[in-house]
Amino acid sequence: VAVVLAAGLLGSGCAAAAHGPALTVRDSDGALLTQVPLPAPEFAVSYRNSLYGTVAEERYRVADDGRFGLVELAADQLAVLEEYYAVPGPVRPAPGGDRRSWVAEPADHPVFGELSIAATALGERTLHVPGHAPVPLPPLVTDGVTVVLDIEEM
Repeated sequence: VAVVLAAGLLGSGCAAAAHGPALTVRDSDGALLTQVPLPAPEFAVSYRNSLYGTVAEERYRVADDGRFGLVELAADQLAVLEEYYAVPGPVRPAPGGDRRSWVAEPADHPVFGELSIAATALGERTLHVPGHAPVPLPPLVTDGVTVVLDIEEM
């Protein structure tokens, strides 16, 4: 846990020197837990699906106005996409080098200004930003379980 916390803090320290958009994680009171620079307008949140027990991922694209929309779903188990998410179209094998085994378009493409999610140890929520080490969210949370994801200028 100490190594994960140190890595998260190091990432936060590096982020302060950069300029441009960053994915921020705040607690429910608004305190900044970490921020990760966005070298490209995309990021993902993976988690352990409570029904199937395998890892799934929601992938987002950031718009110029700082809002972000769900653009793709990915999972290690086909049933997560077909049954849990009930995707309307075909599920495809993920391309080589992908973190997950299967990908699909979501049924809807919701857009968020910010997104509140639970960051429990059981759910293993983790941020994935291109060019950065994965950021596990549970070690960042010290009070409650809710974190708020947002895009902010650094």
